[in-house]
Amino acid sequence: MSSFSNPHFMYLFELANGKKKLAYGESPEDALEILGMRLSEVEMAEIITGQYIKVNQRELRQYIKNLG
Repeated sequence: MSSFSNPHFMYLFELANGKKKLAYGESPEDALEILGMRLSEVEMAEIITGQYIKVNQRELRQYIKNLG
């Protein structure tokens, strides 16, 4: 797993059902790797890996209703 001495960012990945999955990491690839440690293979298969946005913590409130 990544070291937290490097900057980490929050990413919202699109899901096949239209919702979004929140992840954090040094990069989108790192964030997906971290998600893979806590989600099942079925849950990971729902993530559309190429469709994500980088968000600031301040902006998270506007996405709460879209999380799945």
